[in-house]
Amino acid sequence: MKPFVEPFLTYIKTELNLSPHTVLAYIRDINQFLVFVKTKGSLFENPQRIDPAFARSYLRWLELKNFSKKSVARKISSCRAFFRYLFREGKIKLNPFEHILTPKLGKRLPSFLYPEEVVKLLNAVNLKHKNGPRDLAILELIYASGMRVGEVAKLRADDIDLDSGEVLVQGKGDRERVVLIGSYSIASIKKYFDVRKNFAVDEKILFLGRGGSRLTSRSIERMIRKYARKAGISKRVTPHTLRHSFATHLLSGGADLKIVQELLGHSSLSTTQIYTHITKEKLKSVYDKSHPRAK
Repeated sequence: MKPFVEPFLTYIKTELNLSPHTVLAYIRDINQFLVFVKTKGSLFENPQRIDPAFARSYLRWLELKNFSKKSVARKISSCRAFFRYLFREGKIKLNPFEHILTPKLGKRLPSFLYPEEVVKLLNAVNLKHKNGPRDLAILELIYASGMRVGEVAKLRADDIDLDSGEVLVQGKGDRERVVLIGSYSIASIKKYFDVRKNFAVDEKILFLGRGGSRLTSRSIERMIRKYARKAGISKRVTPHTLRHSFATHLLSGGADLKIVQELLGHSSLSTTQIYTHITKEKLKSVYDKSHPRAK
C-alpha cells in the first residue's frame, strides 16, 4: 500500500490545493493506518484486501486507544479520502471506509469575546513599545475582518487598500476573497506603516517579526495570549476567538448570514450557521434577565 501514499499526497497538494497543515495531518493519519495494517500481516498490505470489516476493526482499534471522538472522526475521514483516491485511480473496486460511521461529535459553540472584552484586549497594547503598533494593527485587523491567523501571516503590504478599506485575502485552497475593514483598523495599520519602514527587510510581507522576516502564525497566537493575560481576560483567547467574535458581533447587529459567510470565506453556509446558535443564546440570556415575566 505504501507506493500509493506518495501519489495521494501529491494529489491533495496539487489538485485539491490543501494547506501544508492539512497535508501534514493526512500524512500522520495515513501512516497510523499503515501501522495498524502491519499488525494484521503482509496479506493486508494489498489495498484490495481491505474490506468494510477491516475498516470497522480499525475504528474499534482507534477507540480502544482512547483517542478523542474528534481525532477518531478525522482519522477515519483521512482513510476514506485515501481509499476514495485509490478507487478513482482504479486500484480498488470499492471504498471500504465509505459507509463507516464515525462517533457523533457534539456541537461545540466557539468561544468569543464580548465587545467590552475586545476593548480591554486592544487597550492592553503598549504603543510605546517597538512592537506595539504592529501588534495593535494585527488585533484590530483580525477583529475587523474575521481573517484566519494563517491568512494574516501571509498578507503582503500591497494586499491592503487603506483608501477603500478592502483587503485581498488568500484563503484556504488558494481561494481569494475580499474582506472589509473599518476606520479603527485602517488607523492602526497606518500607524504601523509609519514604524514598519524602520526595520523592514522583506518589503512585500506586511507583518514582520524578529530580524525583519515574516511573522509566523504561532508568533501571532502567542502575542494574542500575552495581551489577553495582560487585559485580565480569564478565558482562553486565540486568533480564532477574535474571528468568532467578529462573526458573532456582526450577526448580533443584524448582518445577513450569507454576507458573513462570504466575509469569513466559508464554502458552506452550514459552517457559518454555528454563530446563529451563539446569538440566540445571547438573546435568550438577555431576555431572561430583562423581561419581568421571563421566568
